[in-house]
This record gives sequence, C-alpha cells and structure tokens, in this order.
Amino acid sequence: MVRHGGRSEVGTTRRPSGPRALRAPGHARGAQQHRGPAAALRSALSGRSVAGQVFVLQVVIVLLLVVAAVVALVLQVRHDSTIEARNRSVAVAEAFANAPGTREALDEPDPTAVLQPRAEAAREATGVDFIVVMNTDGTRYTHPFPDRIGKKFVGTLQPALAGGVVTEEIHGTIGPLVQAVVPIKDDDGKVVGLVSAGITTENVGGTANEQLPVLLAAGAAGLALATAGTALVSRRLLRQTHGLGPNEMTRMYEHHDAVLHAVREGVMIVGDEGRLLLANDEAHRLLDLPADATGRQVRDLGLAPDTADLLASGRIATDEVHRVGDRLLAVNQRPTDLQGAPAGSVATLRDSTELRALSGRAETARERLNMLYDAGVEIGTSLDVARTAEELAELAVPRFADFATVDLFEAVLSGGQPDLGADVRRTAVGGIRKDAPLYPLGQQIRLVASSPQARAVRSGQAVLEPRLSEAPGWRAQDLERSAQVVEYGIHSLIAVPLRAGSLVLGVVSFWRAEKPEPFDADELALAEELVARAAVSIDNARRYTREHSMAVTLQRSLLPRNLPEQNALEIAYRYLPAQAGVGGDWFDVLPLSGARVALVVGDVVGHGLHAAATMGRLRTAVHNFSALDLPPDELLSLLDELVGRIDQDETVEGGSAPVTGATCLYAIYDPVSRTCTVARAGHPPPALIHPDRSVEFADVPAGPPLGLGGLPFETVDLELAEGSRLVLYTDGLVEDRERDIDVGLELLRAALEQADDSPEDTCRVVLDSRLTARSSDDIALIVARTRALDADRVAEWQVPSDPAAVADVRAEVTRRLARWGLDELTFATELILSELVTNAIRYGGDPIHVRMLRDRTLICEVFDSSSTSPHLRYAAMTDEGGRGLFLVAQLAERWGTRYTPDGKVIWAEQPLP
Repeated sequence: MVRHGGRSEVGTTRRPSGPRALRAPGHARGAQQHRGPAAALRSALSGRSVAGQVFVLQVVIVLLLVVAAVVALVLQVRHDSTIEARNRSVAVAEAFANAPGTREALDEPDPTAVLQPRAEAAREATGVDFIVVMNTDGTRYTHPFPDRIGKKFVGTLQPALAGGVVTEEIHGTIGPLVQAVVPIKDDDGKVVGLVSAGITTENVGGTANEQLPVLLAAGAAGLALATAGTALVSRRLLRQTHGLGPNEMTRMYEHHDAVLHAVREGVMIVGDEGRLLLANDEAHRLLDLPADATGRQVRDLGLAPDTADLLASGRIATDEVHRVGDRLLAVNQRPTDLQGAPAGSVATLRDSTELRALSGRAETARERLNMLYDAGVEIGTSLDVARTAEELAELAVPRFADFATVDLFEAVLSGGQPDLGADVRRTAVGGIRKDAPLYPLGQQIRLVASSPQARAVRSGQAVLEPRLSEAPGWRAQDLERSAQVVEYGIHSLIAVPLRAGSLVLGVVSFWRAEKPEPFDADELALAEELVARAAVSIDNARRYTREHSMAVTLQRSLLPRNLPEQNALEIAYRYLPAQAGVGGDWFDVLPLSGARVALVVGDVVGHGLHAAATMGRLRTAVHNFSALDLPPDELLSLLDELVGRIDQDETVEGGSAPVTGATCLYAIYDPVSRTCTVARAGHPPPALIHPDRSVEFADVPAGPPLGLGGLPFETVDLELAEGSRLVLYTDGLVEDRERDIDVGLELLRAALEQADDSPEDTCRVVLDSRLTARSSDDIALIVARTRALDADRVAEWQVPSDPAAVADVRAEVTRRLARWGLDELTFATELILSELVTNAIRYGGDPIHVRMLRDRTLICEVFDSSSTSPHLRYAAMTDEGGRGLFLVAQLAERWGTRYTPDGKVIWAEQPLP
C-alpha cells in the first residue's frame, strides 16, 4: 500500500479499507439470497426494477385496450341508437300524419276527442314516447299527458310549416330524446297541421348492456394473466441476479469512494483494538494526520489526549467539542457492532469554527430575506403616497439603518409626473431617536448637484458614501447642517433613487450611526432591492391619486351645485364620497309643470371614473326624460332601457366594463293635492317622517334594478300632510360589509325620530349618528319637507263643451287676477286660456277643466279627456287657423303638455310682475 498526496491506492482502483465497507457487497448479496418468495415478488412489483416496470407497462396496455373497446362500443351504440330513433320517429310521425282521418279530424269542432285515442294507440303500438298533433300555431291537440293539451309545442316548427320534415335532438324531462315534426297537408298541398313523434335514445339501444359484461370479463382475464406471468418472470430474474450485476457492483464501490472523500465532514473508522482502519481526506486535514496513519493506533497519531482517548474508547458521543490546534471540532461517534456488524466505531468530525462563521452569514442572509418579504407585505397597504413612504421608513429602521428619510418630488404627492429639476419634499422620516439634525418632515429641499441624493436621482443608480466626514460633495448640500449630522454620530449613507420604470419619483436615504462599520456593497444591493419594491407601491399610490383626483373632479362636475328654486318643498341634502375611490351615487331636484317637483336619487355600482361617467349619463337622461312630464314608472322604464343599451354598446366595444348594477328612486310631489307618486328600481325605500315625528318606511314595490329589462315598475301614491318630511338616500347610508341592511334601516329610523322639524337638522342628526363611519360607499341624502299650495292661490272651473263658454272663462279669469292683484297679466292670460280652451272644445273631449295656480309663476292649465297633443307650427298666409299655439308660445315663458290616466293637460307659465 502506497500513499500519494494523502490518498491510498491499491493498484489502480481505490477501495474502502474499513471492515464495514468491505462487508457491504457480501451483506447485500446475502440479504438478497435470504429473502423469501413474497419479498422477491414485492420487489418485482415495486416498480424500481426492470421487471416491475415491464409488469406495470403490460398491465396499463391491457387496461387501455379494455377501456378503448368499451368506449368504442358505447359510442357506436349511441350513434346507432340516435339514427334508429330519428328513423323511427320520422316514420311514426309521417305514418300518423298520412293516416286516414287525421287530416279530416283537424276540421272537427273538437280535434282532441278524435285524435287523442288514436295517438295513444299508435304510441303504444310503435313504442315511441309521444305522438303530438298540433295546429300550425304549435298548439297541441294530443299528448301522453292530458294536462299539456292546448299548450304550445316546444321545438322547431318553421321547416315543417314550409312542408319539410324536422328532426332534432333535445334533452327533455324524460332524458335525451329525438323528435320529428312532419306536416299534415290537404289535397292542395297546403300545410293544415303538424305531427310530432319522439323517442328516447335509451329505449332504442340495448346492445351495449349485452356486450359490455363479456368485454369486461375478457379484459379482466387478460389483465390477471399478464399480472401472473410478469410476476413469475420477475421472481426468477431477481433470484438469479440477486438484484446486482458486475457493473452495478463496480459503480457502487466507485460511488462510495467518491462520496467518502468529497464530503465536507471528517469520517474515521476505528477497529475494536483502537487501530485506525479508514480516514477520509477531510479527517486528514482537520486532525493533521500523518500520511501513513491508516493501520496505526490512534493514540500514536499525535492527537490531543482527550481526542485520542475518545476515538480509542469507541463510546457514544454526540457533538462533543474538542480543540485541535486553532480549530474547534464537533465529534460524533457511534459503535459499528450493531445487528451483527464487525466491532469498532465510526466517528465524524465537523469544523464548528467555519460552521459558526457560515451560520452568521446565513443568519444575516435570512434576516435580509425576511426584511424583503416584510417589505412586500407591509409596504403598500394603502393607496396613499405619504403613508406608503412612511411604511418604507418604518420597515428600514432599525433593521437596516439607524435613520431613513424619503424625499419625493412635489408632483408625485398630487399624482402627477415628477420633474427632475424641481425641489423635493421630505415625505417620511424614521429613526432610532427623534433629535437627529436631519431635514424635518415636510421641508422642501433643493438638492445640490454634488450631493449623493442628486447624483442618485440624475444617474438612476444608488450611491454609497461610506464615510460622510470625508465626502465634500455631501457637505456642499448644507454646510452647517452637515457638520451637525457628523457631530451627532451619523457616519455612513446610502442614497437610492425611487425608480418606477423610467420615472424617478424621489430618493431614499439610509443613515448609519450606532454601528461603527460603514455600509458595504452587500448592504447597497439590499437597499436597492428594498427601495425597488417600495417604488412600485409608491407609483401605484401616485397613479391612484391621479385617477382619484380625476374621478372626483368629474363627479363634482356632474352633481348638482345648486338646487332649483321652487315652493313645493323645503329641501336639504348631503353628499359624502366614499373613503376609497369615487362612487356613482347621485341625486337631483327637478321642478315640473303645475308647481310639482320631482326628487330623484340613484346609485351606480362600483367606483372610479367608469362609475362617475355612468352616473353623469343617467343623471342627464333623467333630466331629459323629466322634461317629458312622464309618470315615475314610465320614466324608470325608459331609464332601464337606456342602461341596457349602454351595456350592449360597451360589451361590443370591449374596452370598458358594463354597468354591473344601477338603482334609482323617482318621486313627484304635487303641492296642490299633497300627493307624492313614487316608484323605485331596486333602490332602498324612502323614509317618511309625519308631523308628529313618527317614522315609517313607505311600502313602495322594489322593482328590478336598472338594466335587467322586460319587467314593469309600479307606482304608489302617498298622501302627505303638510310639514311631513320625505327622506331619500342611497344604500351607503344603511348598508356595509359588517351589518345587514335591516339593521341599518332600524338605526336610520332611530336617528330620524330624534331629529327636529327642519330638513337641515334632520341631515345633521342622521350623519352625526355615526351611521356612516368608515363608509366604503358613497352616500347621497335628501330631506324634503312638504308644503301645500293654499286654496286661495288655486282657481278651478269646469267648462262645458260649447264655444260660447270661452267668454265666461275669460270673465272668471279677469275677476280672479284682479283679486290676486295681477291685472297686468289679464290680457295675456285671457288670450292664452281662450286659445287653449277653444282647442280643447274643438279637438279634445269632455270633461274640460281649467285651473290657474299662483305660485312662483302664474300657471294656466286646461284638462281634457283626449290624448292627442297639439303641435306648434307656422300658419300660411291663407290659413284660417294654426296660430293659437304660436300666440301661446309667444306670450308664455314656458308651455307644454303632460298626460294623465284620463287624458292630457296643456299648461303655460307666465312670470309674475
């Protein structure tokens, strides 16, 4: 045996020299020889040997063949069943359609009485599931279930009505079936009726059920034979080769030798007499063993006494620390004479000195990874730019730096694009102490070109200043403050630009004071990674701020700024935007003809620009529809149709989301009759506060939300006493994620019961009751206290359908205007009412009713039972009429027509002098 370079060689092949290593192959072979048949079979079937893999492959092939045969059989039978069902249903339908008496029965007064018995008899005779005779409209005359006679047939009829034959597959209540529809023709070839016959495909087939058991049995037998044959072959192969071949044995020894000398841990095998049998290269290095150490007594190798005694004793040891030269070795030792193995011991040696150094580096790396993970979790929890900067500073101190500052460009704070030539503002400051002489929070800073922060912003790369006391460029930023910083003990700086793509949003500075070592290159890389993650969150917050500002501006421009003047209602309102994003809540007060006033509140689901823009479109539509003086239910129907069209247009464009939901409540209050007509589309019900301060929620049918289409809306007439308060609101006032709407309604009721009579106080009490604390949705609130138009401000006359009655109307108008002190309006009013009453007598219908209202304007109204509306036109020189409405339009400030359930009203308004 000769040693070369610390390795022992015998011939050209290295072999382990220990007794355990020399015994391993024979032991493995003996174990193979002494295993029983069951163990050998389990080894064959385990899949780790070639025999096991062949076994699995054969089983899979047989199984796939069986499955393929079954699937092919089922598909073929289904196809044949469908073809058979089509042929049989067509044959039965044509036979019944052409049977004698079928066509003649259609002319009978009761075709069902004649055809039903025949159809049922034919159905039972042919084995189909139904035979249905129907007229050309699809109304059934026959059916196996009598309760379906007289109802519409479900299926395709047009080709049969054209004289053809229709066959189709459907999934009915009795399962998949095929039905055929054939025409019944008269002698002229005209289709006078239809016959349909149908049969389920299940009733046609049956071959699969007969052949499938045979096929499955054959597959199972093949699978069993393949399993048994493969198991026998595998058992014999294992018994003859013992699981190993010559090449495998050679590779096993080579692998054992390579692993033994490649591990970074010393391995020593000592015999029962204290003689060293094996030592790998790492053990030679750690213990500084002589080249001829193998075969010698461990006590003669020059080791420390305690280490030599441990190795020679063979006792069990776990992580015993021994000093060997300048190293601290952790020694583990176990005996080898367990389970009949040769006597001796195995010891492993690990250099704990290097391990401790590696452990320290690993701990540092783990802490940095944890900090980066925490940065992803803790930075960017809100969409606020300043708060995100504060989160970065809070994370960095004291885990990475003693002080951290975040400086952002002014435009970034308001959501704009940064200007690299502008000043920065100190947005966040974090530190282990509060008395550091750094720029304070909120101060505007102009960066000097030579400062590390300016260089970082200009280059887009992080800048490291390991020693601030030796950095003249940094001192130039502020000579007095720089001296104070150094004197305070801050000695090292890393300046990292906040980059989001191509934009530089600001700069982050990390300062070190407590730790004497300056920042190094590894910490510079960590700072760049940390700031890069924070920059994404700050840029997201900047973009959100910009979008939010745009949405708020759009929303404010779309909401009413001032309420119109009117005398019917005393109104107060509040609008509170959501804390997160801009919503689509809106409201309006719309004066109508006849001193009436419309109140409307609506809510578009969602937040952001899309919701605000949709809200503006709906509000504009309500303005336009209200000008038509439509009842609330008709207005909501038009609004529902509009939302449906908006959804269709945006779905076709594909560039924006559809309106996922919108609700609306529309109410019209008439101060003359003190009646409020209300309709709502999926909106919360209005609250009504009676003059005695009792509160109830009006029972108004909810109606579907806007955009569903096809469903009508219902109106309710509420008779309100003068001084009643009508409260309209959006769901953000009574509903949130933490409570149900019923709870919110009860809280609203309690708040309304405590409010005083004025609408302003009612709004204040509702919002001060903390119903809306931390609301995630917009809130629109309108409180309207009703007023009644006094009887002495209303004049009404019934007019007979006689042209001579116009003179009486003129006289009454003159007397009434004189009583009201409006003599200046007598001529114009007489002319307006003369034309309107004349038109009603000539073109309208009885009864005819005239009403004058003295409100903010003088209102003249003429009621009649006709629904025909007059139109303004220019009369020709030779026309005898056609100038009446033109005169009315010239004399009145506004005029128009509104429809009632009993007819129409033509009205005109004149300003009071």
